[in-house]
Amino acid sequence: MSFETTATINSFGGKLLKLTHQSTVNKCEMKLNLYLPPSASSSKPSPVLFYLAGLTCTGDNGAEKGFLQHKAAEKGIAIVYPDTSPRGLNIEGEDESYDFGSGAGFYVDATKEPYNKGYNMYSYITKELPEALFAQFKELDGKRVSITGHSMGGHGALTLFLKNPGMYKSVSAFAPISNPVNCPWGEKAFSGYFGADNKAKWSEHDATELLPKFPNETDILIDVGTGDNFYKQKQLLPENLQEAAKKAGKKHFCGRPCGACGQVLAGIVSCSDTRRRQKL
Repeated sequence: MSFETTATINSFGGKLLKLTHQSTVNKCEMKLNLYLPPSASSSKPSPVLFYLAGLTCTGDNGAEKGFLQHKAAEKGIAIVYPDTSPRGLNIEGEDESYDFGSGAGFYVDATKEPYNKGYNMYSYITKELPEALFAQFKELDGKRVSITGHSMGGHGALTLFLKNPGMYKSVSAFAPISNPVNCPWGEKAFSGYFGADNKAKWSEHDATELLPKFPNETDILIDVGTGDNFYKQKQLLPENLQEAAKKAGKKHFCGRPCGACGQVLAGIVSCSDTRRRQKL
């Protein structure tokens, strides 16, 4: 599998690459952004941060609006901005709503018909995409990988980290959907991807359910805007995740309220300026 570079944009001394490739697991062409900092080279590969975007987003949102490249350039960190779902599979209903189907893959491998025929974002993010990137781009250090995300992508970052001990050096999230089995967004998505009665499968992709079972001490940082309307509507439920961490004795969990920050991507720039703890 090889990537085609459709555009190269100079960014803070580094380069933002617009990439496309054919995905075997998602059965379609996938697009993404890759930021290479100025220090990246094959002789000195850069640590890598995967940024998972939220509902309705593509790989362009984080790169062009969340805009983490300014700090990544300073720290010498490469950033991968994947898409949020397969595209153009022509599955009936996949384009009908903003919170399910296209733009809303929830970083799971679907088991329910017809979405099991291509909605495999879990396998794409944890296996297919990184393996392909590390094979082609020698500027990337595949042994130093961390993960973060926003909203649905925050859910993805947390669950992928918790389901794969040792795969990622660190995890953090902005306004994550922290307990999807108990919020309307998660209930809709998991019913469609796993089946309404397959609650055991739901729990396998819920950070609040996974955290107590995680075998290691967990350095987790999340920022949630208390002024976020979706926080107020009980879509995010970070308090449930924080309570699960407390009950499980996870001492290195940190949930930080950040006022009006939330589902506006500009807030990520503000919050990210305060972060200095990615263990890459």
